[in-house]
Amino acid sequence: MARIVAADDDDSMELNAISSVHDSTLGQLLKNVSDVRKMDIGDETPVHESFNQDYDDGYMRTVPFVLSFDNLTYSVSVRRKLEFRNLFPRGNTEDPEIAQTVMPNTKTLLNNISGETRDGEIMAVLGASGSGKSTLIDALANRIAKGSLKGTVKLNGETLQSRMLKVISAYVMQDDLLFPMLTVEETLMFAAEFRLPRSLPKSKKKLRVQALIDQLGIRNAAKTIIGDEGHRGISGGERRRVSIGIDIIHDPILLFLDEPTSGLDSTSAFMVVKVLKRIAQSGSIVIMSIHQPSHRVLSLLDRLIFLSRGHTVYSGSPASLPRFFSEFGSPIPENENRTEFALDLIRELEGSAGGTRGLVEFNKKWQEMKKQNNRQPPLTPPSSPYPNLTLKEAIAASISRGKLVSGGESVANGGTTATSTTTLAVPEFANPMWIEIKTLSKRSMLNSRRQPELFGIRVASVVITGFILATVFWRLDNSPKGVQERLGFFAFAMSTMFYTCADALPVFLQERYIFMRETAYNAYRRSSYVLSHAIVSIPSLIFLSLAFAATTYWAVGLGGGPMGLLFYCLIILASFWSGSSFVTFLSGVVPSVMLGYIIVVAILAYFLLFSGFFINRNRIPDYWIWFHYLSLVKYPYEAVLQNEFSDATKCFVRGVQIFDNTPLGELPEVMKLNLLGSVSKSLGVTISSTTCLTTGADILKNQGVVQLSKWNCLLVTVAFGFFFRILFYFTLLLGSKNKRR
Repeated sequence: MARIVAADDDDSMELNAISSVHDSTLGQLLKNVSDVRKMDIGDETPVHESFNQDYDDGYMRTVPFVLSFDNLTYSVSVRRKLEFRNLFPRGNTEDPEIAQTVMPNTKTLLNNISGETRDGEIMAVLGASGSGKSTLIDALANRIAKGSLKGTVKLNGETLQSRMLKVISAYVMQDDLLFPMLTVEETLMFAAEFRLPRSLPKSKKKLRVQALIDQLGIRNAAKTIIGDEGHRGISGGERRRVSIGIDIIHDPILLFLDEPTSGLDSTSAFMVVKVLKRIAQSGSIVIMSIHQPSHRVLSLLDRLIFLSRGHTVYSGSPASLPRFFSEFGSPIPENENRTEFALDLIRELEGSAGGTRGLVEFNKKWQEMKKQNNRQPPLTPPSSPYPNLTLKEAIAASISRGKLVSGGESVANGGTTATSTTTLAVPEFANPMWIEIKTLSKRSMLNSRRQPELFGIRVASVVITGFILATVFWRLDNSPKGVQERLGFFAFAMSTMFYTCADALPVFLQERYIFMRETAYNAYRRSSYVLSHAIVSIPSLIFLSLAFAATTYWAVGLGGGPMGLLFYCLIILASFWSGSSFVTFLSGVVPSVMLGYIIVVAILAYFLLFSGFFINRNRIPDYWIWFHYLSLVKYPYEAVLQNEFSDATKCFVRGVQIFDNTPLGELPEVMKLNLLGSVSKSLGVTISSTTCLTTGADILKNQGVVQLSKWNCLLVTVAFGFFFRILFYFTLLLGSKNKRR
């Protein structure tokens, strides 16, 4: 398919004029490369100059970028409906309808889409729902898995590599994914900490944030929290502009937006597109999908692509719309919105018998005819806008003119001014891992501090549970009944540690799409997020552990002395750590909070069942014994049993207490002494009312707690926590690619 070039005569004159201005030597283009070095040495030169200050003889001195895409085609498999007749094999058939139900179907979402746009312009993709607008934006933004998308996407004639694209571009999702309790200024500042390089002083990052706030037109809302359903915050239009600001904090060369005006009123939508126009004029390429732009919004757009069921039905400037539809035979009335008329006509054709096939074919002929009549070359030569500039050199020159580009650094090599060359060092991430962990932890703690009721509820649940257990199992003695009650207390207490961790489930589920948006373009490493998530959780787990231990240890009458108390606190902390890690891992797997709670409760119930309290290890069937060793409750349960019953000086059954918990326990004391004497004579051993018959070691042996020491149980519990954190990392690594298949 021929490349579509949609430029009017006026557009051509402007582009040719700009091209003539930029026809300079490589040395002239790169004369400001040293500006990047100024940031490293702390020069106070402004980091991001306004585009209005970079004019020469009336023309803006920007480094030219042209994004072209040719023959983009993307198809997906459509699941076949399950029918009774498909359950049985059948022989070959010539019936096409039957063959269609047997063979898998595919649906083409993009069909040979081509186009071109350049820096300083806004390209808008329009069409009805299901036309392929978002799919085209995803294709250009490399959000479709490799191998699924056919065609090419090039910048300045060079194919864009995935790593390079992540650094020089940004993608703004349709939904506003923001932390509700952070202010606008804090939200943008954290984005600056993630996307701007460590070499840039914090003072200049703040200046960049303040300049961006003014550029977005949200100065009055800078100190206001984002807000949500329960907290009043900024308006919808302001939220959308903040979402855009997060992704343009590093001033990307390419900016993709999925319906940025969706859900906004006319004025708010115009303000958003006006901001995008300023971004484009600063030297960026802006490509967005939009549903139905108003007349004012249309005046800000430079190029339009209308799609209908994956086909291009129009590609060109807004000014060419009347002539296009007039020649097609459907002239646009004078007082009618051009895009509304075009979209209505497309919908009408889609409902007709022939569909939009005629309009698609007419667009192809119109494009060819227009190029022949104008007899003008494409926006740029096929290889590069400048024969002497490679893509990396153009990006380096762009950085020297104020583009921050996530820590990209242009380095001028030796040689004369006319022959000097430039290399581009583009790190995959703007900051080292420890900076990312520090920033993520700071943001998480700030967000949590603004919602103290969440932690307060968690503390209250742990303290109330501990209080109930303390009053139910108050001051247990060392009798056989006391032993059974201790076993029940430990089993319930250790399982409580895990059940109370279930409230950590919504934490990541609420942040999932924010995380996917930020990591899709390398704001930080996934490993940094996992480590930060673990570090932030530890202080609260320590507090909860101490609260539960202080509530129950003395009230229940547990033994072990100071070392026993210390170990009791440690095993509770380890249980909280293990449970929190397990729930965090599940939050990375399950798609919703409700499903997550169902799975957590079910699995923890199984862990308790196979912990050894309800049935001893020796009595568990061989085909279920593996679950006993996987039980997270088993190890802390066995650890507290050893901590309680390892004292060799303690006796738990003396003399006639041997008859307790049996029908003989109801007999009078004298009769039990006579029975004890008879047993003594039969065994040939003297057993008095004070003779110790059962020690702590006997209880541990009877419970099957003989394989691991209490310290080994503690280590296994802690190791489980690290194991589930590692699984959580791989879940994020594999499950958050944020790409279509």
